[in-house]
Amino acid sequence: MQHAFEWAVLRVVPRVERGESLNAGAVVYCQAAGFLAAGVELDEARLRALDPYADVDAVRQHLEAVRALCAGEPVAGVNGRRSAGERFRWLTAPRSTVVQASAVHTGMTADPASELDRLVTVMVRPPRPRQAGCRDA
Repeated sequence: MQHAFEWAVLRVVPRVERGESLNAGAVVYCQAAGFLAAGVELDEARLRALDPYADVDAVRQHLEAVRALCAGEPVAGVNGRRSAGERFRWLTAPRSTVVQASAVHTGMTADPASELDRLVTVMVRPPRPRQAGCRDA
């Protein structure tokens, strides 16, 4: 059965004043399936290309905190005990920090976990080379 879901990309903005960002994860929330999870993958070389002085350890800690909050782990504290919907809304609220969420998007899925994997592949990992003969529309 298909369910509506919401998602956002997690972006690392090493220098907020410059506005440059690197996609480093995705968050998927599906109320009907009781699903909230984040997939995170930080490409350190790409981050260093944006900012050679970025605090990679701090960025990893921020991304891990998002993943733990989605999972409702005890380390997430009081916010980790909130409902999945409240946690998703808190994570996707606009903010000027090193880790930011994109605008929230919607879709339909029968498998939110697979959708999260797909979003990480498409939105976070470096694009694959184009096949010969393929052109943009």
